[in-house]
Amino acid sequence: MACKKDHSDLSDIMSNLPYDQGGVGRHKCAACAYKKGFDAGYSLKEELDINEVLNGLEESQAASQRHKSPHAAYALGYYDGVCAKTNSK
Repeated sequence: MACKKDHSDLSDIMSNLPYDQGGVGRHKCAACAYKKGFDAGYSLKEELDINEVLNGLEESQAASQRHKSPHAAYALGYYDGVCAKTNSK
């Protein structure tokens, strides 16, 4: 099922991610991947299976996250989450 969430708040972040047309995670919503990564980074989760995370995401949608790398989105989200956690202390 295609993602129907409003990810307009992430359009700048999505526009800077690399394109990805193949492999695990193909056609997965990169904005959802970013948000999952952010949550994991903020809570400092260390052990995860990225393929499991990506398989659990909805299909991609149009706009700035179309054909963007969900792997890169998750990694950036994780980094941003860790930084947000560190800066909140």
